Amino acid sequence: MLRVESQAVEQKSRDLWVGLAATESEILEAQKLRYRVFAEEMGARLNTRTPGVDRDHFDAHCQHLIVRDEAQGRIVGTYRILTPEAARRIGGYYSETEFDLTRLQHLRPGLVEIGRSCIDADYRTGAVITLLWNGLSRFMLANGYDHLMGCASVGMADGGHNAANLYRALQDKLAPVEYHVFPRNPLPVEALASDIRAELPPLLKGYLRAGAQVCGAPAWDPDFNTADLFILLSMKRVDSRYAKHFVERQGA
Repeated sequence: MLRVESQAVEQKSRDLWVGLAATESEILEAQKLRYRVFAEEMGARLNTRTPGVDRDHFDAHCQHLIVRDEAQGRIVGTYRILTPEAARRIGGYYSETEFDLTRLQHLRPGLVEIGRSCIDADYRTGAVITLLWNGLSRFMLANGYDHLMGCASVGMADGGHNAANLYRALQDKLAPVEYHVFPRNPLPVEALASDIRAELPPLLKGYLRAGAQVCGAPAWDPDFNTADLFILLSMKRVDSRYAKHFVERQGA
């Protein structure tokens, strides 16, 4: 099953390849990339048993989308994907450790969670994220899933002021209230908000441009020291301007 799905999302662009990790060594390399980005670069406190490897109990139930530079023989980008079937087996989604998802109950049969997105510092030019998104779209289309969800993180090096200002600025991007989720550890938005103009992180900007919606107030993740905004993207809502990158069909 994994091999068939990997073929469904496989695509090459110059020396870059995107597809699902098919071996334990590929998964391990992706987890090492995550550790370098999250722990060494961003300062996250990762609860891992293996030094230099970002791994938690969700990883064994996830599929791992990777971009590999074939000329260099290295993995340079990754997402992990938790399908609704896998979420049922494990007892829930990673996002449920941060948010109450009760109002999304009716979406669960077709609800795929993405997370742990990261790109090697030498490859942050746009090509890798475009390939990752194309791989995600092919995965969704090949398996008939309807919605993507995940947490878009905003750094809190400034104490959380930008995250609070950003949430206030995104009120017109919020999903209808019937799709709102509720943070278990809420960021104190009103206490942190100021009149300074908010800066939008590139990944969140990409999600919003593609048609994603923010589903309520941010949660504070103390381990990653980020404010996390829950985003939901219906495959039917993907903006036509980004369809060629995000929902390009197999063989197109």
